[in-house]
Amino acid sequence: MSKKGILERLAEGPVIGDGGFVFALEKRGYVKAGPWTPEACVEHPEAVRQLHREFLRAGSDVMQAFTFYASDDKLQNRGNVAQDKYSGRSINKAACDLAKSVAAEGDALVAGGLSQTPTYLSGLGKEATQKEFRHQVEVFVQNGVDFLIAEYFEHVEEMEWAIEVCLESKMPVAATMCIGPEGDLHGVSVGECAVRMARAKADIVGLNCHFDPEVELEGLRLMKAALDKEGLKPYLMAQPLAFKTPDTNKQGFIDLPEFPFGLEPRICTRFDMHKYARDAWELGVRFIGGCCGFEAYHIRAIAEELSAERGGKLPAGSEKHIQWAGGLKMHTKPWVRARATREYWENLRPASGRPYCPSCSKPDAWGITQGSEVLKQHKEETTSEELKLSKKSLQCNGDS
Repeated sequence: MSKKGILERLAEGPVIGDGGFVFALEKRGYVKAGPWTPEACVEHPEAVRQLHREFLRAGSDVMQAFTFYASDDKLQNRGNVAQDKYSGRSINKAACDLAKSVAAEGDALVAGGLSQTPTYLSGLGKEATQKEFRHQVEVFVQNGVDFLIAEYFEHVEEMEWAIEVCLESKMPVAATMCIGPEGDLHGVSVGECAVRMARAKADIVGLNCHFDPEVELEGLRLMKAALDKEGLKPYLMAQPLAFKTPDTNKQGFIDLPEFPFGLEPRICTRFDMHKYARDAWELGVRFIGGCCGFEAYHIRAIAEELSAERGGKLPAGSEKHIQWAGGLKMHTKPWVRARATREYWENLRPASGRPYCPSCSKPDAWGITQGSEVLKQHKEETTSEELKLSKKSLQCNGDS
C-alpha cells in the first residue's frame, strides 16, 4: 500500500517533524562545527541512520534527509574539505538512502532539504544561486523523496528563488525561514515573508531554527495574520530551536556568546515541549517539529502531547515512558514519588546550578547581511588577520 502524502496527512491532523542533526552529530563527534556540512552521511552512515531511527521511534512522521548545507558551494566554503573529498551529489544521495531506509521501518515520509547558499550571500545573482539548488533537487527527484523542504533562509528573495526550483520537481514544497518576529535580514517583515512564500506557491510555510519555541510562535502569529489578511491558506510549519532565546536579537542564537559550544544551560525541558506542541496546534500550526538542540525525547513529548489529535497514536518510544512522569510513582524515595504529576513539572523553574551566571546574555551586534565583503565565499580557511577585521566590523556595527 502506498503511504499517504504530506498534504493528505496535514489535512487530517498534526504531522510531527524530526529534530536537529548538525548539533546532535557534532556533539557525538561526527560533524565539524563551523561548516556544519553533512559529509557524515558518507563517512559515518550508521551514526546518521541511528539518529533517524531515534526520531522515528520518538514519533517523527518525516525523515528529513541530512542534506543541510549540502550545496556544492557550501561544501567548499571557508576551508571546508568536504567538497575536495566527496561530491555534493554523493553526499545528497547517501543522505536520501539513509532517510529512506529508516522511513521504511515505519510509516514515515522522506523529505529532501536545501538551505541558503554562500553563492547568494556573495551576491552572485539568481542564475548562479538557482544552479546550486537545482543540483540538489535533481538528486532528490532521482532518489524518490516524498516532498521538499527549503529551510534556513535569512532572505526571502533567496527563498523565492529556492521555491521556484523546488516546484520544478512537481512535488509538494515546504518553505521555512530562520527569522524571528523582526523579519528577514533585508528588512522584510515576517508577515510579508509568509505572503511572498505563499504567493511563490509553497504548500507549507513557516519558520525554523535561530529562535526558541515561544519566540518562533510569536513570529508565526504574525505570519498567520498576514496570510489571513491576504486570503492565503498554506499549511503552517514550525521547527524551532530547543534552546531558550528570550535575549536574542534579529539574527537569533548565532549572536549569543554561548553559540555554539555553551548552549546547554539553555536547553528546553520535555515539559517545555509539551507546551510548545499545544500552543502551536492551537495557533493553527500543523507541521510541528524541531531544529538545533532537539533530541528524540523532545520529539516524543510533542507526539505524546498531540496523541488525541492523532487518533490516540503514541510513538514506540513511549512504551517505557508513562506520560507526565507517572513512572515516578514506582520510585523508592517518597519525595521523588511526590513529583509524579503534570502539575509539578509544568510549574517547575529549573535551576542551572551555576550561582554566578546571569539569566540572559548580551548578544553580539550583528548588522551584516547579503552582499557584504566579509560574507563573500572563498575556499581558503579564514586567516588571523581576517578574524581581526571581522571582529572590528562587528564592533563598529555595535557602536553605530
